[in-house]
Amino acid sequence: MSPSVQSTSAPDPARLEPADWPALWRQILQGRATASGPAGAAPLLTATTNHGWDLTGALSSASADLFALYKPLLDARFAQAGHAGAASWVLAQLGQSLDGCVATSTGDSCFVTGAQSLLHLHRLRALCDAVLVGAGTVAADDPQLTTRRVPGPQPVRVVLDPRARLDGRARVFRDGQAPTLWICDARHAAEARTRLELAVPSGATGAEVLAVDGLLDTEDLERGHDPARVIAALAARGLRIVFVEGGGITVSRFLASGALDRLHLIVAPVLIGDGRRGLQGPPCAVMAMCPRPPARTLALGEDVLWDLDLRATPAPRR
Repeated sequence: MSPSVQSTSAPDPARLEPADWPALWRQILQGRATASGPAGAAPLLTATTNHGWDLTGALSSASADLFALYKPLLDARFAQAGHAGAASWVLAQLGQSLDGCVATSTGDSCFVTGAQSLLHLHRLRALCDAVLVGAGTVAADDPQLTTRRVPGPQPVRVVLDPRARLDGRARVFRDGQAPTLWICDARHAAEARTRLELAVPSGATGAEVLAVDGLLDTEDLERGHDPARVIAALAARGLRIVFVEGGGITVSRFLASGALDRLHLIVAPVLIGDGRRGLQGPPCAVMAMCPRPPARTLALGEDVLWDLDLRATPAPRR
């Protein structure tokens, strides 16, 4: 499930962000758009072939810490610039409780994480080409998946629904706020198109069904979808910086398949008990063999964000 804020009103960035963050964020967005560095008399960022993006201006430690969260994503886009065949880069984020739940047993996911985590979520959307969620998240939360809480471009919204379980009436399919792809296995795509046409007869919302051959394993239905085929289908559309936003099953499946480059796991100080589970990695019988990816932490209000580099995982302990 997507993290949610403790109020239905929008958080005030001026109250939640460092005073010098808005100027840095504007330059980050410029760099995202041009991959050649922000323009202006007082650049706060610079980019080099060897190191990617780095801070060059005087900034508060709080803004520098926030920038460190987004630098890997910016560096990936910088490395891709001018290389049509460059590999995709995939980041996932999940907000969960202390006891590893993303919602209660009834599916209520409100108040899991707080206002600063929500702003972080919207920044990630603004910096990626596509934001992806599973069908369960759409059915439970009906998210908008826009960048309405921060300045920045709208990503392409991607709903991963291999078996076409949704009815086509969710907001992402009807509101027209950003282009939307409804990804289904090719065997279920015709049904999804019919539902979308019934829900939005005008077809003027920018929603489109994307059929993917072999998305579902016909011999082993328990395996579910193949994340590699999803990423390849998005790359073919020019969407190579991908943000997997949720929910717990979708993020866990991308993690287990080795499809993620980075994971932001946000832990909120709340105990849910017998709720819907959050992140679940591949089973490992011996503790010494469990992966321990390089990590850093950052406080987002009362929440704690774990920034995990999954491409630099050290060898298991022996």
